[in-house]
Amino acid sequence: MAFAGKRPNNLGVHDGKLAPCPNSPNCVSSQSSDAVHQIAPLTFTSRPEEAIAAVKGIIQSLPRTKIITESDDYLYAEFKSALLGFVDDVEFYLDRNTNTIQVRSASRLGYGDLGVNRQRIEAIRAKFNQI
Repeated sequence: MAFAGKRPNNLGVHDGKLAPCPNSPNCVSSQSSDAVHQIAPLTFTSRPEEAIAAVKGIIQSLPRTKIITESDDYLYAEFKSALLGFVDDVEFYLDRNTNTIQVRSASRLGYGDLGVNRQRIEAIRAKFNQI
């Protein structure tokens, strides 16, 4: 676990917002307004409980993932890279008012991520939209 890094202490939902992305390009967030970090939230038409359960099921089906924190409207999981064990922190916040799930995916270490965080969220979105 040489490249795991320390778990950030700024994660979670604060006043309806996930933590902002750092200036580095190795983070995406649906609540970010700049083009480098912005990604669309997940949208759903099912019951909110079904939507967050679907996200949980998708996370659990993916390799090298571990759910760290879970509540009725929030999921936080760690995703580990296959080769060197880099850890990314991935969060999902269920916004019942807008029928969206806000997302944030950030690398713990390094600067660039070669688009891995964006690709991960888009892969999760593709599976989510098939449900």
